[in-house]
Amino acid sequence: MKSETTEQHKSESSSDISCGIITLSDSRKSEKLDLSGKIISDEIESRYTLKSKSLIPDEKDELINAIEKMIFEGVDVILTTGGTGLDIRDITVETVESLFEKKIDGFGELFRYKSFEEIGSGALLSRATAGVYKKTLIFSMPGSPNAVKTALSLIIDELPHFVHHVNK
Repeated sequence: MKSETTEQHKSESSSDISCGIITLSDSRKSEKLDLSGKIISDEIESRYTLKSKSLIPDEKDELINAIEKMIFEGVDVILTTGGTGLDIRDITVETVESLFEKKIDGFGELFRYKSFEEIGSGALLSRATAGVYKKTLIFSMPGSPNAVKTALSLIIDELPHFVHHVNK
C-alpha cells in the first residue's frame, strides 16, 4: 500500500545525491580486495554521485576523521561497510551511534528481518545501524558482500526521500 504523503515527498525530492563510502577493515589493504565497497560504489554510481571513498582500519579516530572529512566535502549520505560484528576490533556501531543526533531504528530492524529471511537466526549477530549527523545520513552495514546487497536493497531507492527529510 502506497502512502500519498510519501509519494508527494518523493516527487519533491532531488535525485542529485552525493555519497561517500567508508570501508572498515583490518584485513583488506587495497580497494581491489574490497568487494563490498565495490558493490556499493557500483550501485551509487549508477544512480547518484560518488564523491568520496575511503578504506580504513577498524579505528575509532580514523572513522570519525573520515566521516568529518566527507561531511566537510558536502556529501549527503555516508555508507559504511564492515566493523559491525561482535569482534573486539568492530567499532563502527559504537562510533557512529555516539555521533548520531537522530537514529533511524527502522534500518537495522528491517535489515535484520530481511537477513533472517535469507540466512536464519545468524541475522541476530548483525548490528547494522543508521542515523543522522550534521544533516548527513549515515548507514552502517556489515562487511560481507551479501549483507551489503541486502542493505542496499532497502535504502538505495529511498535515498532522495531520506535526504529530502534531513534537509527540511
